[in-house]
Amino acid sequence: MSNVFDERAERIAAAARDRHLTIATAESLTGGRISSVLGAAPSASEWYRGSVVAYASSVKHGLLRVPDGPVVSEPSARAMASTVADLLGADLAVAVTGAGGPQPQDGQPPGTVWFGVFTDGRVRAELRHFDGDPGDVVDATTMHALVLLEDALLR
Repeated sequence: MSNVFDERAERIAAAARDRHLTIATAESLTGGRISSVLGAAPSASEWYRGSVVAYASSVKHGLLRVPDGPVVSEPSARAMASTVADLLGADLAVAVTGAGGPQPQDGQPPGTVWFGVFTDGRVRAELRHFDGDPGDVVDATTMHALVLLEDALLR
């Protein structure tokens, strides 16, 4: 699977360099996986600003300015994306928060993932449901976050 991640990250790297844009990530259930893929991409030091991996809800609420309430939610994903862009000075950011499983979280079934994408000063959110064990959910979430970044760069 890493080869598929690497190929997408190479395209993200080329598009970010071509458009002179910087990227940041805010991650929860992926635990830094998205950051790891992007950090290994070509010339990452030129366009990748970094990541905040906020696994604990208290870190999401405190550092990433997630509003009170469940962290597996649209408001959480939106806050994570806009805040990490602000904190790290990025033009574009993606955030992920969800229930990786095997247990539900915040009343959401395993595989429920909210994505936030910050671009052009606006944030949009997207809800996805992925099947499989926690590792499958992390892989699917990582890939979809990369897809969202690439799509945002190509607009």
